[in-house]
Amino acid sequence: MRKGTDALLAIGSIALVTIVPTVLVLLPSGKDDSDPGHLPDPAAAQLNGPISTNTSPVPTFSAPTVNGNPAPTNPNPLPTLNVPPVTGTPAPRKTTPPVYLPSDDGSKITGVKWLDKRKTQADITVNSTGLGKSVKVRLLVPKTWSATATRTWPTLYAFHGGNDTYISWTRSTDIESLAAKYDTLVAMPDGGRNGSYTDWYNGGRGGTPRWETFHTVEVRELLERNFRAGPERAAIGISSGAQGAITYAARHPGLYRFAGSFSGVLSMLSPGIPALLLYTNARPGTTPSDIWGDPVLNRANWAAHDPATLLPRLRWTKVYVSSGNGSTGPYDNPNAAPWDIRYLSESQVYRTSKDFVAQARRLGVPVTTDFYGNGSHSWKYWQDELHKTFPQIMTALGARKL
Repeated sequence: MRKGTDALLAIGSIALVTIVPTVLVLLPSGKDDSDPGHLPDPAAAQLNGPISTNTSPVPTFSAPTVNGNPAPTNPNPLPTLNVPPVTGTPAPRKTTPPVYLPSDDGSKITGVKWLDKRKTQADITVNSTGLGKSVKVRLLVPKTWSATATRTWPTLYAFHGGNDTYISWTRSTDIESLAAKYDTLVAMPDGGRNGSYTDWYNGGRGGTPRWETFHTVEVRELLERNFRAGPERAAIGISSGAQGAITYAARHPGLYRFAGSFSGVLSMLSPGIPALLLYTNARPGTTPSDIWGDPVLNRANWAAHDPATLLPRLRWTKVYVSSGNGSTGPYDNPNAAPWDIRYLSESQVYRTSKDFVAQARRLGVPVTTDFYGNGSHSWKYWQDELHKTFPQIMTALGARKL
């Protein structure tokens, strides 16, 4: 009887969303596709120094003679060479590129590009074993940071939503200026346009892409071994990245002190949601069931990645959940149609977030919530949530204010 009910709900969900190309992992409202300007590293200083001169006395010689008479001069003297004095600067010394330690699975840092002259923001290129390709991580460091320091820094990991990239947090929020006020690192790794924050099931074969491995193992080890990231960690995310933050915290107890969800799908097995996720992930080149498997035949794997199912494992993590209700809010266009994708998306994440919180209450797992009422699936609401939670996150990390 339950399967028949799920099927009817699934059909109803698909009918609801077929009017739009994507739901839940939409390109968030307020997106600016431009990447912040990249400033080159300052050129290495060249060495300028005076050319030394020899002040030893020059010996004198007597003029040559023949039979007591002066020797004749050479009728074919060598031409005089007018050699200019040596001036200018010597060639710059060759600098040895930094050597970065790999992760345990062999993933490597292949490039670091600092985006500002103060060296507080960098794009790090990682050749990932788990993904089978190179992707980027954006890193913010405080003014106190030094690559050669003996201390470490607490680290906040911020995950983006679907159809977006690692630049989204610095593009769409003021996380850079917020972070600059605290003694902390902020890492914003790429999560793929449709990575879903999981090691893909692929019919039970596993293999690439392994996004969970990339985020929780490879990026973490590379930052801790090469950028002085410490063991005090927190994770936040928006949309599918919010689901990722909570799922990672539950699947790896103790990895994060704080886990925050801004408009995330937190109950994957709520009625109609499996069908909705499969529909959302049906894109060119992607078989939706490759991500978690079939929601009926492989239900155990879905449950193993479902935040609501994993709630007992979050008992010792500070958990924060927020969402709008999908109605027109203060940052929305009042003339937008009720079926606007931002409203449809938020109404569904609101439902799953409420299901998650209700389950937490039944289990006695502490969860801090902010269901702020009217609002769509948009960056301006997530910017507000970032400001509300940032002091809480820094307190959980033990990061002091600068």
